[in-house]
Amino acid sequence: LDLVRDFVVFEEGGGGRLAKKMAGYHQFHAVRVAVAETLRAARLRDQTRQTSPALTPNQTPKQGGQPGDRRIGVVWHTQGSGKSLTMVFYAGRVIRQPEMENPTLVVLTDRNDLDDQLFGTFSRCRDLLRQPPVHADSRADLREKLSVESGGVVFTTIQKFFPEAKGDRHPLLSKRRNIVVIADEAHRSQYDFIDGFARHMRDALPNASFIGFTGTPLELADKNTRAVFGDYISIYDIQRAVEDGATVPIYYESRLAKLELDEAEKPRIDPQFEEVTEGEEIERKERLKTKWAQLEAIVGSQKRLKLVAQDIVDHFEKRLEAMDGKAMVVCMSRRICVELYREIVALRPEWHDDRDEAGVIKVVMTGSPADPPDWQPHIRSKSRREVLANRFRDPNDPLKMVLVRDMWLTGFDAPPLHTMYLDKPMRAHGLMQAIARVNRVFRDKPGGLVVDYLGLAYELKQALATYTASGGKGRTAVDQAEAVAVMREKHEVCCDLFHGFDWSKWISGSP
Repeated sequence: LDLVRDFVVFEEGGGGRLAKKMAGYHQFHAVRVAVAETLRAARLRDQTRQTSPALTPNQTPKQGGQPGDRRIGVVWHTQGSGKSLTMVFYAGRVIRQPEMENPTLVVLTDRNDLDDQLFGTFSRCRDLLRQPPVHADSRADLREKLSVESGGVVFTTIQKFFPEAKGDRHPLLSKRRNIVVIADEAHRSQYDFIDGFARHMRDALPNASFIGFTGTPLELADKNTRAVFGDYISIYDIQRAVEDGATVPIYYESRLAKLELDEAEKPRIDPQFEEVTEGEEIERKERLKTKWAQLEAIVGSQKRLKLVAQDIVDHFEKRLEAMDGKAMVVCMSRRICVELYREIVALRPEWHDDRDEAGVIKVVMTGSPADPPDWQPHIRSKSRREVLANRFRDPNDPLKMVLVRDMWLTGFDAPPLHTMYLDKPMRAHGLMQAIARVNRVFRDKPGGLVVDYLGLAYELKQALATYTASGGKGRTAVDQAEAVAVMREKHEVCCDLFHGFDWSKWISGSP
């Protein structure tokens, strides 16, 4: 009865048709654990806590802390396994819980595009929430929406919780205990605890409880996130997701050696550059822009872009011969996006079209009238970008390739996407979030492929080290050479099975 009542939603499945979706076992158990932990953290349940069993074999998530500590915990479900819907199921169940006495839910994201995507998911499931979610458009609007006595599902970005002037304290919004803050992608870099996010939240909502949802593990050295949200209460790792068919495996191919460049022309990413990368992802690279610009100049040199463009075209056309699908090219800057687009279109002029509704390749980026004139055709409004997003999700649409800098790298689902070309320095959870774009299940898609032009193998290994140290099983990406070796082995077995038979016509004959 729980499953039917609290874990079924209806969403538009494309073409105006409704799709009925039911929670997977990992979502069902995670929500039940999270609700029990919410009552414990908010000290709204006096009796002994009832929790569901651990989800991952040989692993026991550390459920809860002291009653009333306001730290519900962190739900880590790997990218592509339905994290957004898990958040919806949790919200609906908490709202219906009698002990919560019609709670107020605050859903936090760190970027406007993520806010819009998650808001769309919650809006489509408003019947389960028993109320429509609302958007806080400004700090004043947020304060007004949180001043209510009960109820409400309020979406906002973390920036709206910062006071008007640095050093100020955030004014008190509510002392109620039945307020739950739901943070999407709860990571230290995302929520910037160093700048006082935790303090401002506590000033505004001193008795609220906090729960974090993430698709990638918390970094081991990240004590601040755990101090706010608590430890893991549910884990659904890559291995389980692939075994269950919730996601497909990701394969890795380095094509750095394919680019014939002199040593001086090859980009070098040293460990000191990592902070610049993280800064870039959250638009805070001002103090490090010189170092970023130096690498960007090398990565975006005309000679190198010509080589990358030629290799991408050759590689992707071969991919399409084997399997229909789409590709995403991740560039280091908007300038590189525009110039790489120009190089690719020079090789395949028929891919270009000025209209949003046509064309095989597009650049997806934001901008302003102050940007150079040759960038303007690629700068689109939110509604025009949504047109491209719908085209990219449609497997029958001719739009096959998009070039991005940071848009669509988190929270964007396009199941037909099977290839990602990485030409941007990335690391840690930012890298894992990006490559997970290709792990969505789609028809007979056997896996997603990440093609690396910058030499990010070390960063992938570091991300995997964090992943396994956090208790996750499975590999973030499998080297393509390993997959080829397995294929050769299976091919040899098949040849042995047909020993003595003439099966040459199977290769050369026609249907």
